[in-house]
Amino acid sequence: MAAPTLQQPSFLLVNLKADSSTKTLLQRCQDLVKVIDEYPAKELHLVFPWLVESMFGSLDGVLAGWNLRLLHPRTADFHIVLEFLHPNGPLMKLVYKLQAEDYKYEVPVHHLPGPVKASIQEGVLPECPLFHNKLQLPPGHMTLNIAFNPFEYFLFYFAVCLVTPKVCPPGPQGGSTDSAYFVLVDTYLKYFLPVEGSVPPSPLDPRGSVSAPSPRSSGVSLGHGVHGPSLLKHHIFHQPSVNADPAAQEIWRTEALLQMFVEVWLHHYSLEMYQKLQSPQVKEPFQPTEEHVLVVRLLVKHLHAFSNSQTPEQLTASPSAHHAHASPLEEFKRVVVQRFVQQKLFLFLQHCFGHWPLDASFRAVLETWLSYIQPWRYTGEKIHLQPEQNRTVPDTWEAFVQENLLMYTKLFQMFLNRSVRTDLVNVKNALMVFRVSKVFAQPSLAEMVQKGEQLFLEPEHVLHHRQHRGHLTPSHGGSYLSSRQRVMTDTVFRVKSHVYALEGQDCQYKQMFGAELKGAVMKLIQIIAQARHTAKKISDHSSEAAAGRSFLSWFGVGSHDPNHTFTGAEPEDSGECLKKTHEFLDRALENLCLIFKLNQGQLTQFMSNLGVSQEDGDRKLLPDCMQGEDGPVLTELGRRQIISGLRRFDIQYQGDPELQPIRSYENAALVRLLYRVSALLNQRLGGHMSALCSRPDFLGRLGRHYLTNPESSLKLRRSPVPRRAPDQSREPRLSLRPLASYRTLLLLLLLYALGALLSLSPLSSTLLILTGGLLHGLLVTLLGDKMKTQ
Repeated sequence: MAAPTLQQPSFLLVNLKADSSTKTLLQRCQDLVKVIDEYPAKELHLVFPWLVESMFGSLDGVLAGWNLRLLHPRTADFHIVLEFLHPNGPLMKLVYKLQAEDYKYEVPVHHLPGPVKASIQEGVLPECPLFHNKLQLPPGHMTLNIAFNPFEYFLFYFAVCLVTPKVCPPGPQGGSTDSAYFVLVDTYLKYFLPVEGSVPPSPLDPRGSVSAPSPRSSGVSLGHGVHGPSLLKHHIFHQPSVNADPAAQEIWRTEALLQMFVEVWLHHYSLEMYQKLQSPQVKEPFQPTEEHVLVVRLLVKHLHAFSNSQTPEQLTASPSAHHAHASPLEEFKRVVVQRFVQQKLFLFLQHCFGHWPLDASFRAVLETWLSYIQPWRYTGEKIHLQPEQNRTVPDTWEAFVQENLLMYTKLFQMFLNRSVRTDLVNVKNALMVFRVSKVFAQPSLAEMVQKGEQLFLEPEHVLHHRQHRGHLTPSHGGSYLSSRQRVMTDTVFRVKSHVYALEGQDCQYKQMFGAELKGAVMKLIQIIAQARHTAKKISDHSSEAAAGRSFLSWFGVGSHDPNHTFTGAEPEDSGECLKKTHEFLDRALENLCLIFKLNQGQLTQFMSNLGVSQEDGDRKLLPDCMQGEDGPVLTELGRRQIISGLRRFDIQYQGDPELQPIRSYENAALVRLLYRVSALLNQRLGGHMSALCSRPDFLGRLGRHYLTNPESSLKLRRSPVPRRAPDQSREPRLSLRPLASYRTLLLLLLLYALGALLSLSPLSSTLLILTGGLLHGLLVTLLGDKMKTQ
């Protein structure tokens, strides 16, 4: 059937477009419900493309549609949208109505995922059957299109809505996991990939199911190697005939939904494209967002639950028995994760591990990975009733671990590389290291991974020998263990095919339990130990500082840092957070020892050799530097020391103290006024001040106490970068800036109030305050002299 753009203008479409700018969303949905019920498919056919775009936005992101990703439960339109887009709602009724008439809707090829678009443009048949036999070249056009049926067209726009950049309207935004989009994804997955029962039939088809799209010839050749639809390799369930079993009729919707989600959300990199992306000159074509990753995690979790919901008979049956006796839905459950998701998810996660910023937002990627490699968490069994430390991975999952070996080993190594470059003093980063170590420390999991590596490293000639012996009977020199050997050989080939499929035939496999990675683990342990030491020091310092910042500090009794130097602790890395950091890192060390079977005594000796038990002396050291042409340059170790908070340059103000930036605890007007007054006095009386301070007697020492700051040159720890000008001794001068501090002003106010209560005049109070200040100076000078004589 011709594309909608070639039809005559529809008055219904014109009216709906006019109402879209004047009516509320509730009114428009109510009108659409009536239109879908009352109008024939011929009229609705013309409305459908506009309606889909108005809901989900345009493919180029210019039109935002209903902003499903920004609708949250507190908004008025949230429940209206969920009801309209529900699998049993009005829109799906429209989809099924058009599906029955075999209408097609075209999407330009350049809007398809990168690898699919590249395959079509190169004349190669795409890997996914979803795009087979659908290529169209409209007469008079040079743009290739893909012709989707109504259900596929709706799914494509819905899936693309997540990955298309949209301009968000101003105002507060809610969380990603409670948006209308996230809720709808969850609803569609539960409906079309049911954990219990079968897919509900369509209410429109008289046979109890929607007629699956019939195969159709492609109007355009895809180039050499493709001779026609008869030679295409169709999937086991793809596009069943109308006379097929009703259960097989239903499964095409399940497969179409999953394939569309996987292709649009995950298939942005082929293996060749990912390898090219490792070059720094290549610009990344796609960068997933945190919201995108959270939706992918929802998909992964549901697919595990869906796959694990097979009947007990199917779980224990052999693959041949599966194919002979299983229903289409049960067979689909058996192959769904490995066949549809594994490869594309691996490349997606690998890209995220290598390119995601080194911040706490990586937690979404991390949890997606951990969800995939722990399918036993989604079996429906009450495993959470067991003590956490006793949760053993069942032996039945050994095959899954082996067939997903790179998901465990390669991504663990990439996470290791990220961790050594991350600030582990930050509690959120420390939590991620703990989470990964906790998962891999589950009893028997590390052994399963290690066994999978051993199977992959089996030499080829040993395999051929075993395979030859496996076909012999005992009477012909064979062994009664030949069947076991055949199983072993099949397992080895399965592991090797998995690795080669994801990494290529020429891959250089790096063992997770090899000597090289063990060195990287020891390096991580070193950084964890240093981060624990740093967290403890910052925590102790914060506790001392908090104790000193009491109410008495307003009166000048508490400690005061005039330079306000940075302590190295972020807001989330103070107080209780630092205690959690220490706890997470402690448990991460314990788990790493369990995973890699490290001796606790050797670990203690290793940590003591690192010198992590040193006290403040270590923190006074500057970051590691090397001498460059323009002065010292940070080394890679120095950068890590700064990132981890282990060492730092003590950056302090080294200019004229009177010209420091105005602090938040100072009155700006008073600072400027008192600076002018003190500058005038210093200019006129500077000679007398210098003469007074140069005297060696008691008056000279008293003058130096008030007119100089002897600690200013001693308290600064120098940066390795040479100063442009040598230090010059400060000339004696009067500084009135402390009088601009709110703390000083409050103290003076309280003293004058006390004087008023004692019936003292302001002049008398002033004389007493000045006398007290003079006596304080005399006492400090006398005590200083006594300390020097001793």
